[in-house]
Amino acid sequence: MSPVTAPREGTPARVVVALGALYVIWGSTYLVLRRVVSVLPAFLTASCRYLVAGGALYAVLRARGIPSPTRRQWLYSVPTGGLLFLVGNGFVALAEERVSSGLAAVACAATPLFACALSLPFGERPSRLEWAGLGLGFGGVVLLALGDLRAASGAGALLLLAPLGWALGSVLGRRLPLPPGSMSAASQMIAGGVVTLGAAAARGEHFPATIPGQAIVALLYLVVCGSIIGFTAYTYLLRHTTTALATSYAYVNPVLAVLLGAVVGGERLGASLIAPGALVVLGVGVVAVGRSRQPSSLV
Repeated sequence: MSPVTAPREGTPARVVVALGALYVIWGSTYLVLRRVVSVLPAFLTASCRYLVAGGALYAVLRARGIPSPTRRQWLYSVPTGGLLFLVGNGFVALAEERVSSGLAAVACAATPLFACALSLPFGERPSRLEWAGLGLGFGGVVLLALGDLRAASGAGALLLLAPLGWALGSVLGRRLPLPPGSMSAASQMIAGGVVTLGAAAARGEHFPATIPGQAIVALLYLVVCGSIIGFTAYTYLLRHTTTALATSYAYVNPVLAVLLGAVVGGERLGASLIAPGALVVLGVGVVAVGRSRQPSSLV
């Protein structure tokens, strides 16, 4: 394993475009995903989403002459892909069969907090400001766990594990010898899709005989925008910026997701969701500000 000593700096324009894509696209996917899993099985849908998206991206890259991942790179794509797409996104899809898209988005806003905590063993030492942000953010997570997530029972547990899985996959993805550039996104989506397909088979999932047209359109949006465009932008940010900046979408997405859920999806907005969500978002913002004020300390 060859650890990363520092992220390669990306051009400001590309970083802004990648962040904008994550903020807008991933903020909308929670409501779209809820529409999909209301009629289609969660893990089977997720596996198809990533296998199609990863396979299409892989084919385009190979047609452009990009080398295929080595056997070693495919091997390391399995744990990161499994954490990102089975635990991270798959658990969210499964939870959204029973909870609102707004609650799922707020719970997943804790991802950068977990990422910051999980980076400690790799030499990323939080500043005092970051510790304050972690305290605020995890305080919000505790309030969620005692309130809406507790009421959601098993779905609530999934929504606590999902950001942890995504954060761990992101931290490892910066350090494992994965393919360079967009091929990293393709290999991880394919590997994650295979792992999630295995989980779908273990649950005995299968598609219904008739799939509504709206569900097909929503799934295509998740494949093209949510997976191909969104995850390509995310892997670019992971390789060219800090973990804190790459995961900063987490304090923008829940705001957009909650608004879309209330206005478009007719979901209920209550103090039991807004207050903890505000703490989580504030904590993530403080962590991001604290991280931006110190040089990278990756080892």
